[in-house]
Amino acid sequence: MSPLHGRILVTGGAGFIGSALVWALNQRGLTDIVIVDFLNPAARWRDSVPLTHNAPEKQKNLRALKFASFVEADVFRTRLLAQPDAFGKFSAVFHLGANSSTTEKNEPFLRDINFDYTRQLATWSLAQGARFIYASSAATYGDGAAGMDDKDDNLTRLHPLNLYGQSKQDFDVFAQREGLLPHIVGVKYFNVFGPNEDHKGDMRSLVNKAYQQILAIGRVQLFKSHKPEFKDGEQLRDFLYVKDAIEMTLHFAGHPSGKTAGGLYNLGSGEANTWLTLTRAIFAALGREPAIDFIAMPEVLRGKYQYFTRADVAKLRATGYARAMTPLTDAVRDYVQNYLVPGKKLGE
Repeated sequence: MSPLHGRILVTGGAGFIGSALVWALNQRGLTDIVIVDFLNPAARWRDSVPLTHNAPEKQKNLRALKFASFVEADVFRTRLLAQPDAFGKFSAVFHLGANSSTTEKNEPFLRDINFDYTRQLATWSLAQGARFIYASSAATYGDGAAGMDDKDDNLTRLHPLNLYGQSKQDFDVFAQREGLLPHIVGVKYFNVFGPNEDHKGDMRSLVNKAYQQILAIGRVQLFKSHKPEFKDGEQLRDFLYVKDAIEMTLHFAGHPSGKTAGGLYNLGSGEANTWLTLTRAIFAALGREPAIDFIAMPEVLRGKYQYFTRADVAKLRATGYARAMTPLTDAVRDYVQNYLVPGKKLGE
């Protein structure tokens, strides 16, 4: 039996990691779930900002999922601020809703949706005694010069490379300064890939993009390296399968405050693999020989590009998380053969 119980709130529950988390809850027999997300293209909260998700494609993520109700994100926030008990009590709140675009330039918007909204939900969750788990990001580590460990001692040492990472960093620092961090959990997802990400546009994983390129032209395009210490295609990333990411996330929800300390935790495979290794695994899953072209990286990305990421997962392991990570080739094969090729979502 899952240690989770009662009603569960998932913001961003129609999105990539959010819908995967709802699927995993369903696998545990849990269906008393309230999903909060944007599916209405006329959402009032974002009138002045173009929608960055494909709402019809996003809605498909919900087809096979079981949940009690769905609430538009702007409606949920407005009602909650006006009447904190409007939606009743929850045992756990997974705040996965955010703008995750690393190229977003609207700083006031990012501050509102990634910082202010998180602050409001964290305060509300703690007031009602709900376990609060929110998505921070590995983007807070910037170029990695200050390390990629998840120690909570000196967060201001980190310098994100983009506004998205900065908005996530700002809440982490706020939570530490205000004494919230020991009572909540912030998870720093590294490069997550897997089913249910089709709506993400340019923010989709390489696996998803490469699969579409292979169908269209039989080849995959990768960015050239613009640092001499990295050969083309040998930039390194910590690639994490979404099924592993949600198991790690749920691990924290199953440990009430006091049993597993709050704070920030890296969620990654703990390994750094090259883009070439990942791309070759995609071709292998399709039974094809690799065909790869290298293209120039756009100027706008060159100063903000991470050449190396690898999660230090010692802190995660110290909490008792003992599950093995899915090997990269196995994860890619599962995603490609069981979801991309047949066009299926999680649960179908």
